[in-house]
Amino acid sequence: MFSYDVLKDEKLALAKRKQRSVSKAVEFCGRGVFTGIDTVIRIKPCEEDAGITFVRTDLPTQERIAATLDNVKSTPRCTILGNVATSIQTVEHLLSVLGALQIDNVVVEVNGPELPIMDGSAKPFFDKIAGCRCEQSKDIPIFMLDKPISFSCDQTFLLALPSHELRFSYLLSYPNHPVLNSQFYSLVLNEETYETEIAPSRTFSLYEEVAYLVDKGLLKGASLDHGVVFQADKVLNPEGLRFKNEPVRHKILDLIGDLKLIGFSIQAHFISVRSGHFANVAFARQLKEHLIGNGLS
Repeated sequence: MFSYDVLKDEKLALAKRKQRSVSKAVEFCGRGVFTGIDTVIRIKPCEEDAGITFVRTDLPTQERIAATLDNVKSTPRCTILGNVATSIQTVEHLLSVLGALQIDNVVVEVNGPELPIMDGSAKPFFDKIAGCRCEQSKDIPIFMLDKPISFSCDQTFLLALPSHELRFSYLLSYPNHPVLNSQFYSLVLNEETYETEIAPSRTFSLYEEVAYLVDKGLLKGASLDHGVVFQADKVLNPEGLRFKNEPVRHKILDLIGDLKLIGFSIQAHFISVRSGHFANVAFARQLKEHLIGNGLS
């Protein structure tokens, strides 16, 4: 966590809220989509100002990895956190839920190298965690932007605009794909809209991508129970899509999770065009540097 006591520019602190944790331990189990390893995770309460920490309970040293931008190890189709000793991957869906619920301080015990993919969405995490979040006594500020902050790389673009509300807008573009093609979605984010509009949206892939990764041994736990697969103009999942524009909603889900690594709340209008985990993390670093430069110490 950070110390918010010294602000060179007090207008950046828009408001305050109470820090949050969970009132009791919450447990999940499932298979990692990349490693194929079955894991159990326990999300436990912890003290104020502690932040979010992952603990590898399967290792003799019980390695601890703080969920911060400094600990992002790589972003190969997911977000991997790590230190010199170990790593934990596919953290973005859980972090997305913690971000949407404004939960600041928890310990996440994991007995393996990857968080379970569950059904490919954040809904299983949200449904359990939402019922046991609790407020703590200390305040935490919510920051606003004093100017637009942007990031671009190749055909990817991200922008944060000063705003009186927390909004996410995303443009997904697969120009040559008959189904995905172009999708746009925008919403004001709060716990209710996240629960109904974002959390149920599942991760997705093209069949050709999945086949290649499986053939290379890089996707050992994948099945149609763990996400949506598109082949040409068809959805291979028997149940179809949960939303007509489910893929773009899931991109917003991922962006919320990656921005949680900043470590504090920002109220802004976040706009993204074709971003993935690499760009999300780079943009988050830029946002953090801007706020630190304007008085966050």
